[in-house]
Parts: sequence; structure tokens; C-alpha cells
Amino acid sequence: MQMNLFEHIRKFVALSESDERILKEFIKPRTVRKKELLLSNGQVSKSLFFVEKGCLRMYFINKKSGEQITQFALEGWWLTDFFSFMDNTPSEYFIQSIEAASLVAIDRLVFDDLLKALPQLERYFRIIMQKNLAASQLRAKYLYEMSKEEFYHHFSSSFPDFVQRVPQYMIASYLGLTPEYVSELRKKNS
Repeated sequence: MQMNLFEHIRKFVALSESDERILKEFIKPRTVRKKELLLSNGQVSKSLFFVEKGCLRMYFINKKSGEQITQFALEGWWLTDFFSFMDNTPSEYFIQSIEAASLVAIDRLVFDDLLKALPQLERYFRIIMQKNLAASQLRAKYLYEMSKEEFYHHFSSSFPDFVQRVPQYMIASYLGLTPEYVSELRKKNS
């Protein structure tokens, strides 16, 4: 089950078979149903999730009582509320599966022990965090720099898997658009 995780780690750092055995002691496979909540607003994020198969989303409820999606995670992506996970504080987010998913979870209480047992994972997670931060910075730049239509087209061409797998209203929420506008853009380009 954890083959995707092991392959993902090996893209960035060395991971021997004995390292895999140690890693297995710290991770928990988890299967979730479609629309299952993994984290709710007000709960402490107790796990860091790696998506083996499926799709997750992270969102908050905005002042208009609407869902505002901040992140998605497909196969090979990590997701958690990092503030809550690292600081043991209540989350302001929800994490939910968009489709049935197979995950690997690392519990917050054993995360530091894992990094001590496999020091190369410190480097691995640093690289992953840097990539995540860079992607967030680029997204913020695009929000200011591109028109709504350009932003949608850029997203659609960069992440065609999302467009095929994620409901249109969720893509609209993530991009800061209305579902109706996304529908118009799709019709226009059909």
C-alpha cells in the first residue's frame, strides 16, 4: 500500500529496504470514504496525510458562509493544517476526501521520533515544504497578475487531472471564481 510513498521519498532522498521497515513502524495506512471529514474546524490536526490514491481538499468557511478551498491533494501529495499540526492548536480548516481515498498518515506525536530514526526524512520534508511554499507564492502571484479567465486556463492546462476529477464548483472555489463563471469559460472553450 505504501509503494507510492516510498517511491515519492526516493525522488528526493535515499531510502533503503531497512529504512522502509523503520518507516512502516511510524505510518498508518488509512482508507476513507468519499466526502469523509479528516479534520474539522476547531480540532487539532493530529496527522500529516500522504495521498496514495484519491483526492482531498482543505477549506474554511468564509464570512459569507461559503466554502473557500485553499488546497487540493492528489496522489503523491501531502496535506494537513501545518499550523495546527506543528503547534498543537485548533485548526481553522476542514480536510475532506473528494473521492474514496487510500492515505498514509503520520501522527503528530511520533513525527519527531520518525525524523530522529530516519534523519534523511528531515531533508525530504524540508524539500516538500519548500516546494509547497513556492507553489503557494506562485499561486498568490497569479491571483494578482492574471485575469480570472487567464487564471482558470492556466490552472486547467497545468492540472488537467483536477479538471477531470474535481467538481466544477470546487475548482471555482479554489480559484476564487463563481461556479457560473467557470461554466461560462468551459462552454466558451468547448
